Amino acid sequence: MKAEPMNGMEKCRVLGVLDDGVRSLGQDALAHLRQAQLVVGATRTLQLFAAQIAPDARRRDLSGAMSLVPEWIRAAQAAGERVVVLATGDPLCHGIAAYLASRLCLEAIEVLPNVSTLQLACARLGLPWQDMKFSSVHGKDAGDWVAGSDPGHGLYALLRDIRQNDRLAILTSPFNTPDRIARMLVAEGLADDFEMAVAERLCQPEERVTSGVSIAAAASLPFADPNVVLLWRTRLRAPQVLFGLPDASFEQRHPDKGLITKNEVRAVSLARLQLRADSVVWDIGAGCGSVGLEAARLCRQGHVYAIEKNAQDCAIVQRNRAAMGISNHTLAQGKAPEGLAAWADPDAVFIGGSGGELAELIALALRRLKPGGWLVMNFVTLENLAAATQTLQALGASWDVLQLQAARSKPILQMHRMAAENPVWIVCAQAGRAQENQDEERAWAA
Repeated sequence: MKAEPMNGMEKCRVLGVLDDGVRSLGQDALAHLRQAQLVVGATRTLQLFAAQIAPDARRRDLSGAMSLVPEWIRAAQAAGERVVVLATGDPLCHGIAAYLASRLCLEAIEVLPNVSTLQLACARLGLPWQDMKFSSVHGKDAGDWVAGSDPGHGLYALLRDIRQNDRLAILTSPFNTPDRIARMLVAEGLADDFEMAVAERLCQPEERVTSGVSIAAAASLPFADPNVVLLWRTRLRAPQVLFGLPDASFEQRHPDKGLITKNEVRAVSLARLQLRADSVVWDIGAGCGSVGLEAARLCRQGHVYAIEKNAQDCAIVQRNRAAMGISNHTLAQGKAPEGLAAWADPDAVFIGGSGGELAELIALALRRLKPGGWLVMNFVTLENLAAATQTLQALGASWDVLQLQAARSKPILQMHRMAAENPVWIVCAQAGRAQENQDEERAWAA
């Protein structure tokens, strides 16, 4: 069989394979493999198809060397060699094909897909998969999940998918195993919401499919590698209010006065933060967490970093987070700006309490904000309002102030009166031209 040239250069064939070996390949895929002069694959896959690889063909193991694969292919193509990459299942479903296409260009590769192992697992159980969320933790050892972990944790994206979907099919890894996934669900209070099935060693003689496993049981069960996990909800998710939660939704500190940004002020502050679904948000002086937690609900693809110096309030934030089923929220106990250097650059910053470090926090926020990002601050005293506006003026920021005063109806005898809340000043700012020029000068000097 002749391979089609591409501008004089041989295309790299990415073949989807399964663990039943040659039986999983069609005639074209098998011919490409047998004619290849360079075969790239994982250790197990190269061993599985060793008999079909030409004796004089070079073999490259990509295990632990993924970043080198594009250069291997590029060099072989430049030498006019025929290249095959072996990938499990469908190489375009959480597989290597998209990675190669982004680095070599689409015209440099040709994908010959197979059935995804996720599809196979669904087929074994008779589960339709068109409305399933396909997810993957097929990466480095993530370690067990810890509540409040940031997006750097290897299980973070999976937990986000679990929060937002009713049925999932998950590609695991030798490290990120079914029992580790189950322990994460237990830690997040989701153990009673899901059941699990695990398909082990698909298309091998030792194939086994275990279904209807409780999450609590799966948390301590060993499963043979490779495997695929299926999750489905045992009870429907309750519809959630998207915006404007009442103050009573949040636990607050008692008998001391609760540190909460009231509903009306919170709504305006969140609106002025100009949040997007993927925004990274800082919540400085979190109090009971109302602003940061509501921001996390709005930024479902983003993340909120919060800091609060009071230990009792930190415990309340954690309980509020658990009660609301929020995972994209990281809380630190401390006094800002300590620890903020390790946070991702924000799209929006909210300052509800400054601990006496207001000027430093404003300068830091404006310096770290992404282009177009907003800093929003709440004040109830004239002194803090003056300190904030003076600092913003000195930094050359663009800013404005809104005074917000709400009055709520309260019963009096058989009638109602209006009781005024304390006025709050909402200060909104962006880095101005002068600040941007200073940043550019520092960058050039560095």
